[in-house]
Amino acid sequence: MITDPYASAFLSSSLRRAVWLARIPWLGSLVEKYADRRLPGARTSAVARTRLIDEECTRALWDGVRQIAILGAGFDCRANRLSETSCAEFFEVDHADMLALKASRLMHMVPAVQRNIHYAAIDFNRQSLPQVLVDAKFDQACPALFVWEGVTNYLTEDAVDAVLRYVGGCAPGSRIVFTYVHRGVLDGSVPFEGGARIAQDVAGLGEPWTFGFDPAALPEFLRQRNLEIDYDGGAAEYRAAFYGPRSSRMRGYDFYHVAIAHVPEADCRQ
Repeated sequence: MITDPYASAFLSSSLRRAVWLARIPWLGSLVEKYADRRLPGARTSAVARTRLIDEECTRALWDGVRQIAILGAGFDCRANRLSETSCAEFFEVDHADMLALKASRLMHMVPAVQRNIHYAAIDFNRQSLPQVLVDAKFDQACPALFVWEGVTNYLTEDAVDAVLRYVGGCAPGSRIVFTYVHRGVLDGSVPFEGGARIAQDVAGLGEPWTFGFDPAALPEFLRQRNLEIDYDGGAAEYRAAFYGPRSSRMRGYDFYHVAIAHVPEADCRQ
């Protein structure tokens, strides 16, 4: 379903051993069962949402989008592993330390520097996203795709608002694909299978989830920021799209959503 030859560069030695063992059919099944028991739905949700976002990137490239900004890039290697990316400029935005670590891990796996990948370091306490992208030669007048995966649930509402308003002010035809958690898993108003445990686990790791959307309110929230929603689905929806009938046996992580929106043409903004 997904091929990522770079993923192993970012794993600890113990996880590399687990990956090696998972290639043995019967052991692979045990590894999957352990992961699914430990964090119900997280594995299958992550695989399906990665595929969904990959396809949105490919669709944007086919449609002529020539700038892709990956916000909170971390170890995202889409610029390296997806086909047809050489025709676009990629802007990977994250903390300087993270970008340096990523570059060092990829040094021996990528044969040459890819000149269409621009690392844009940001100090979130001192710099704004528009400032950092302009410094990296991002052209706000040209359509772009923004990929914002696994980030919004760790931010404040003001921070999320600022990014979405910025994207909404970019060239018509620009797009954003982003993930978010259902607000109900944060305030306990909606019972999701395994949701309370996962929220407690991430808090215990010192990275609590701090923000979520009410899916029913999302279209209007985006519209007020000059973005028109194209897709919003929880894990059950995007797993069904990529696992097919097998998804009916997959449970958990239904609070985790992927949304896609675009900046409308000027005559559609009224």
